[in-house]
Amino acid sequence: MEIGPYFLLATLEGAVTAAVLALTAVGLSLVFGVMRVVNIAHGEFFMLGAVIAWWVAQAVGGHPALGFAAALVIAPLIVGGLAAAADMTILKRLDYDPERTIVATIGLLYVIQQVTLMTYGPEARPVEAPFGTRLAIPWIEHAEGGWRLYWPWGLSTTSYKLAVMAAAAAVLLGVWALMARTRIGLVMRATQMDRGMALAFGIPVERVYALVFGLGAGLAALAAVLIVPIRQAHYLMGADPLLLSFIVVIIGGLGSLPGTVVAAVLIGLSDGIISVFFSPTLAKIIATLLVALVLVFRPQGLFGTRAA
Repeated sequence: MEIGPYFLLATLEGAVTAAVLALTAVGLSLVFGVMRVVNIAHGEFFMLGAVIAWWVAQAVGGHPALGFAAALVIAPLIVGGLAAAADMTILKRLDYDPERTIVATIGLLYVIQQVTLMTYGPEARPVEAPFGTRLAIPWIEHAEGGWRLYWPWGLSTTSYKLAVMAAAAAVLLGVWALMARTRIGLVMRATQMDRGMALAFGIPVERVYALVFGLGAGLAALAAVLIVPIRQAHYLMGADPLLLSFIVVIIGGLGSLPGTVVAAVLIGLSDGIISVFFSPTLAKIIATLLVALVLVFRPQGLFGTRAA
Protein backbone atom coordinates (compact mmCIF):
# COMPACT_ATOMS: atom_id res chain seq x y z
CA MET A 1 0.00 0.00 0.00
CA GLU A 2 1.13 3.51 -0.72
CA ILE A 3 2.52 5.67 2.05
CA GLY A 4 0.12 8.48 1.14
CA PRO A 5 -2.88 7.33 3.22
CA TYR A 6 -0.69 6.91 6.30
CA PHE A 7 0.75 10.37 5.76
CA LEU A 8 -2.77 11.78 5.60
CA LEU A 9 -3.66 9.98 8.85
CA ALA A 10 -0.52 11.34 10.53
CA THR A 11 -1.38 14.85 9.30
CA LEU A 12 -4.85 14.59 10.84
CA GLU A 13 -3.38 13.46 14.16
CA GLY A 14 -0.90 16.32 13.99
CA ALA A 15 -3.72 18.78 13.27
CA VAL A 16 -5.48 17.72 16.48
CA THR A 17 -2.24 18.25 18.41
CA ALA A 18 -1.76 21.62 16.71
CA ALA A 19 -5.28 22.77 17.59
CA VAL A 20 -4.91 21.99 21.30
CA LEU A 21 -1.35 23.31 21.38
CA ALA A 22 -2.44 26.58 19.76
CA LEU A 23 -5.02 27.19 22.50
CA THR A 24 -2.53 26.39 25.25
CA ALA A 25 0.30 28.44 23.75
CA VAL A 26 -1.92 31.45 23.01
CA GLY A 27 -2.79 31.56 26.71
CA LEU A 28 0.90 31.57 27.61
CA SER A 29 1.72 34.16 24.95
CA LEU A 30 -1.12 36.41 26.08
CA VAL A 31 0.15 36.42 29.67
CA PHE A 32 3.70 37.21 28.61
CA GLY A 33 2.66 39.77 26.02
CA VAL A 34 0.51 41.86 28.37
CA MET A 35 2.10 41.20 31.78
CA ARG A 36 5.69 40.30 30.85
CA VAL A 37 5.33 37.31 33.19
CA VAL A 38 6.81 33.89 32.32
CA ASN A 39 4.20 31.53 33.79
CA ILE A 40 5.95 28.26 34.63
CA ALA A 41 2.70 26.95 36.16
CA HIS A 42 0.87 27.17 32.83
CA GLY A 43 1.12 23.41 32.24
CA GLU A 44 -0.43 22.73 35.65
CA PHE A 45 -3.41 24.90 34.76
CA PHE A 46 -3.76 22.66 31.68
CA MET A 47 -3.60 19.56 33.89
CA LEU A 48 -6.10 21.05 36.33
CA GLY A 49 -8.55 21.61 33.49
CA ALA A 50 -8.38 17.93 32.53
CA VAL A 51 -8.78 16.74 36.14
CA ILE A 52 -11.74 19.05 36.79
CA ALA A 53 -13.29 17.83 33.52
CA TRP A 54 -13.12 14.26 34.87
CA TRP A 55 -14.69 15.31 38.18
CA VAL A 56 -17.49 17.23 36.45
CA ALA A 57 -18.21 14.36 34.04
CA GLN A 58 -18.44 11.94 36.97
CA ALA A 59 -20.67 14.28 38.97
CA VAL A 60 -23.11 15.00 36.12
CA GLY A 61 -23.42 11.42 34.90
CA GLY A 62 -26.01 10.44 32.29
CA HIS A 63 -25.12 10.81 28.63
CA PRO A 64 -21.43 11.64 28.08
CA ALA A 65 -22.37 14.79 26.18
CA LEU A 66 -24.01 16.29 29.28
CA GLY A 67 -20.92 15.93 31.48
CA PHE A 68 -18.62 17.06 28.70
CA ALA A 69 -20.69 20.16 27.95
CA ALA A 70 -20.71 21.07 31.65
CA ALA A 71 -16.94 20.53 31.84
CA LEU A 72 -16.38 22.84 28.85
CA VAL A 73 -17.91 25.67 30.87
CA ILE A 74 -17.04 24.81 34.48
CA ALA A 75 -13.37 23.77 34.14
CA PRO A 76 -12.10 26.94 32.37
CA LEU A 77 -14.09 29.15 34.79
CA ILE A 78 -12.70 27.41 37.89
CA VAL A 79 -9.12 27.36 36.59
CA GLY A 80 -9.35 30.95 35.38
CA GLY A 81 -10.71 32.04 38.76
CA LEU A 82 -7.92 30.22 40.61
CA ALA A 83 -5.33 31.82 38.33
CA ALA A 84 -6.78 35.30 38.86
CA ALA A 85 -6.72 34.71 42.63
CA ALA A 86 -3.09 33.57 42.40
CA ASP A 87 -2.25 36.73 40.48
CA MET A 88 -3.86 39.01 43.06
CA THR A 89 -2.42 37.22 46.10
CA ILE A 90 1.07 36.29 44.83
CA LEU A 91 2.23 38.01 41.64
CA LYS A 92 0.76 41.38 42.58
CA ARG A 93 2.69 41.36 45.86
CA LEU A 94 5.89 40.71 43.90
CA ASP A 95 5.14 43.76 41.72
CA TYR A 96 5.40 41.44 38.70
CA ASP A 97 9.18 41.37 38.94
CA PRO A 98 10.36 38.96 36.17
CA GLU A 99 12.83 36.95 38.26
CA ARG A 100 10.65 36.64 41.35
CA THR A 101 7.53 35.75 39.39
CA ILE A 102 9.38 32.86 37.74
CA VAL A 103 10.27 31.48 41.17
CA ALA A 104 6.71 32.09 42.40
CA THR A 105 5.11 30.26 39.47
CA ILE A 106 7.52 27.33 39.94
CA GLY A 107 6.28 27.12 43.52
CA LEU A 108 2.69 27.38 42.29
CA LEU A 109 3.40 24.51 39.88
CA TYR A 110 4.41 22.16 42.71
CA VAL A 111 1.52 23.26 44.95
CA ILE A 112 -1.08 22.53 42.24
CA GLN A 113 0.59 19.26 41.32
CA GLN A 114 0.81 17.93 44.88
CA VAL A 115 -2.70 19.04 45.87
CA THR A 116 -4.03 17.28 42.76
CA LEU A 117 -2.07 14.13 43.65
CA MET A 118 -3.52 14.13 47.18
CA THR A 119 -7.11 14.69 46.04
CA TYR A 120 -7.32 13.10 42.60
CA GLY A 121 -4.73 10.36 43.00
CA PRO A 122 -1.95 9.01 40.76
CA GLU A 123 -4.19 7.12 38.32
CA ALA A 124 -4.79 8.19 34.74
CA ARG A 125 -8.54 8.40 34.18
CA PRO A 126 -10.48 8.77 30.93
CA VAL A 127 -13.36 11.08 30.09
CA GLU A 128 -15.78 9.63 27.57
CA ALA A 129 -16.13 11.65 24.37
CA PRO A 130 -19.57 13.20 23.77
CA PHE A 131 -19.61 11.53 20.36
CA GLY A 132 -17.12 9.53 18.38
CA THR A 133 -18.39 8.21 15.07
CA ARG A 134 -15.57 6.57 13.15
CA LEU A 135 -14.97 8.05 9.72
CA ALA A 136 -13.04 6.18 7.06
CA ILE A 137 -10.26 8.15 5.40
CA PRO A 138 -10.61 8.09 1.60
CA TRP A 139 -7.60 8.16 -0.68
CA ILE A 140 -7.17 8.85 -4.40
CA GLU A 141 -4.51 6.96 -6.33
CA HIS A 142 -3.54 6.70 -9.96
CA ALA A 143 -3.76 3.22 -11.41
CA GLU A 144 -4.10 1.67 -14.81
CA GLY A 145 -7.17 3.11 -16.39
CA GLY A 146 -7.03 6.40 -14.50
CA TRP A 147 -7.63 7.72 -11.00
CA ARG A 148 -9.65 5.76 -8.45
CA LEU A 149 -11.05 6.51 -5.00
CA TYR A 150 -10.74 3.87 -2.30
CA TRP A 151 -10.80 3.51 1.50
CA PRO A 152 -7.63 1.84 2.80
CA TRP A 153 -8.52 -0.82 5.37
CA GLY A 154 -8.06 0.23 8.98
CA LEU A 155 -7.38 3.92 8.28
CA SER A 156 -9.96 6.11 9.97
CA THR A 157 -10.45 9.01 12.34
CA THR A 158 -13.32 10.07 14.59
CA SER A 159 -15.85 12.84 14.29
CA TYR A 160 -14.77 14.07 17.74
CA LYS A 161 -11.22 14.79 16.56
CA LEU A 162 -12.58 16.86 13.70
CA ALA A 163 -14.79 18.70 16.20
CA VAL A 164 -11.74 19.48 18.37
CA MET A 165 -10.05 21.19 15.43
CA ALA A 166 -13.20 23.18 14.61
CA ALA A 167 -13.73 24.20 18.25
CA ALA A 168 -10.11 25.32 18.67
CA ALA A 169 -10.32 27.40 15.49
CA ALA A 170 -13.53 29.05 16.71
CA VAL A 171 -12.04 29.89 20.13
CA LEU A 172 -8.86 31.29 18.56
CA LEU A 173 -10.99 33.46 16.29
CA GLY A 174 -12.87 34.63 19.38
CA VAL A 175 -9.61 35.54 21.15
CA TRP A 176 -8.51 37.54 18.12
CA ALA A 177 -11.87 39.35 18.03
CA LEU A 178 -11.59 40.07 21.77
CA MET A 179 -8.13 41.58 21.39
CA ALA A 180 -8.75 43.47 18.15
CA ARG A 181 -12.41 44.49 18.20
CA THR A 182 -13.48 45.11 21.80
CA ARG A 183 -12.85 47.76 24.44
CA ILE A 184 -11.40 45.12 26.79
CA GLY A 185 -8.89 44.17 24.10
CA LEU A 186 -8.01 47.83 23.59
CA VAL A 187 -7.36 48.19 27.33
CA MET A 188 -5.19 45.06 27.30
CA ARG A 189 -3.15 46.35 24.37
CA ALA A 190 -2.74 49.75 25.99
CA THR A 191 -1.51 48.10 29.18
CA GLN A 192 0.88 45.97 27.14
CA MET A 193 2.38 48.96 25.33
CA ASP A 194 2.91 51.25 28.33
CA ARG A 195 1.86 50.32 31.86
CA GLY A 196 2.68 53.75 33.28
CA MET A 197 0.70 55.59 30.63
CA ALA A 198 -2.23 53.21 31.15
CA LEU A 199 -2.19 54.02 34.87
CA ALA A 200 -2.09 57.74 34.08
CA PHE A 201 -5.25 57.39 31.98
CA GLY A 202 -7.06 55.65 34.83
CA ILE A 203 -6.89 52.08 33.53
CA PRO A 204 -7.04 49.62 36.48
CA VAL A 205 -3.86 47.80 35.46
CA GLU A 206 -3.95 45.31 38.34
CA ARG A 207 -7.46 44.21 37.38
CA VAL A 208 -6.36 43.91 33.76
CA TYR A 209 -3.46 41.72 34.85
CA ALA A 210 -5.76 39.48 36.90
CA LEU A 211 -8.13 39.19 33.92
CA VAL A 212 -5.28 38.34 31.52
CA PHE A 213 -3.72 35.78 33.87
CA GLY A 214 -7.11 34.15 34.39
CA LEU A 215 -7.87 34.20 30.65
CA GLY A 216 -4.53 32.58 29.81
CA ALA A 217 -5.09 29.81 32.36
CA GLY A 218 -8.69 29.38 31.20
CA LEU A 219 -7.55 28.83 27.60
CA ALA A 220 -5.13 26.14 28.79
CA ALA A 221 -7.91 24.48 30.79
CA LEU A 222 -10.25 24.61 27.79
CA ALA A 223 -7.58 22.96 25.64
CA ALA A 224 -7.26 20.21 28.26
CA VAL A 225 -11.02 19.61 28.33
CA LEU A 226 -11.00 19.20 24.55
CA ILE A 227 -8.11 16.72 24.57
CA VAL A 228 -8.96 14.66 27.68
CA PRO A 229 -11.37 12.30 25.83
CA ILE A 230 -8.38 11.42 23.61
CA ARG A 231 -5.65 11.48 26.28
CA GLN A 232 -6.52 10.51 29.84
CA ALA A 233 -6.37 12.95 32.75
CA HIS A 234 -3.27 12.51 34.94
CA TYR A 235 -1.66 14.68 37.58
CA LEU A 236 1.66 14.75 35.66
CA MET A 237 0.20 15.57 32.26
CA GLY A 238 1.17 19.27 32.41
CA ALA A 239 4.85 18.84 31.54
CA ASP A 240 4.56 18.24 27.78
CA PRO A 241 2.04 21.07 27.13
CA LEU A 242 4.28 23.48 29.04
CA LEU A 243 7.39 22.48 27.09
CA LEU A 244 5.66 22.59 23.70
CA SER A 245 3.96 25.89 24.54
CA PHE A 246 7.30 27.50 25.35
CA ILE A 247 8.73 26.12 22.11
CA VAL A 248 5.80 27.53 20.15
CA VAL A 249 5.94 30.95 21.84
CA ILE A 250 9.71 31.26 21.28
CA ILE A 251 9.45 30.26 17.62
CA GLY A 252 6.40 32.43 16.93
CA GLY A 253 7.71 35.44 18.81
CA LEU A 254 7.15 36.40 22.43
CA GLY A 255 3.78 38.11 22.79
CA SER A 256 2.80 37.63 19.11
CA LEU A 257 -0.58 35.85 18.91
CA PRO A 258 -0.49 35.30 15.10
CA GLY A 259 3.06 33.98 15.38
CA THR A 260 2.01 31.67 18.20
CA VAL A 261 -0.79 30.17 16.11
CA VAL A 262 1.45 29.67 13.06
CA ALA A 263 4.20 28.10 15.18
CA ALA A 264 1.64 25.84 16.91
CA VAL A 265 0.45 24.54 13.55
CA LEU A 266 4.06 23.97 12.45
CA ILE A 267 5.08 22.16 15.65
CA GLY A 268 1.80 20.26 15.99
CA LEU A 269 1.84 18.91 12.45
CA SER A 270 5.52 17.96 12.60
CA ASP A 271 4.99 16.31 16.00
CA GLY A 272 2.08 14.24 14.67
CA ILE A 273 3.80 13.18 11.46
CA ILE A 274 7.18 12.38 13.01
CA SER A 275 5.54 10.54 15.94
CA VAL A 276 3.60 8.27 13.56
CA PHE A 277 6.50 7.44 11.25
CA PHE A 278 9.39 7.55 13.74
CA SER A 279 8.96 8.28 17.46
CA PRO A 280 7.54 11.00 19.75
CA THR A 281 11.01 11.47 21.25
CA LEU A 282 12.48 12.36 17.86
CA ALA A 283 9.68 14.89 17.35
CA LYS A 284 10.58 16.63 20.63
CA ILE A 285 14.29 16.62 19.73
CA ILE A 286 13.64 18.23 16.35
CA ALA A 287 11.37 20.86 17.94
CA THR A 288 14.08 21.70 20.49
CA LEU A 289 16.71 22.00 17.74
CA LEU A 290 14.37 24.31 15.83
CA VAL A 291 14.13 26.54 18.91
CA ALA A 292 17.92 26.66 19.12
CA LEU A 293 18.15 27.72 15.46
CA VAL A 294 15.52 30.43 15.95
CA LEU A 295 17.31 31.77 19.02
CA VAL A 296 20.61 31.91 17.12
CA PHE A 297 19.43 33.41 13.83
CA ARG A 298 16.23 35.27 14.81
CA PRO A 299 16.07 35.77 18.59
CA GLN A 300 12.81 37.75 18.42
CA GLY A 301 11.02 34.80 16.79
CA LEU A 302 9.49 34.45 13.36
CA PHE A 303 6.82 37.10 13.94
CA GLY A 304 8.34 39.04 16.82
CA THR A 305 9.80 42.52 16.56
CA ARG A 306 13.36 43.30 17.46
CA ALA A 307 13.75 45.50 20.52
CA ALA A 308 14.85 49.04 19.73
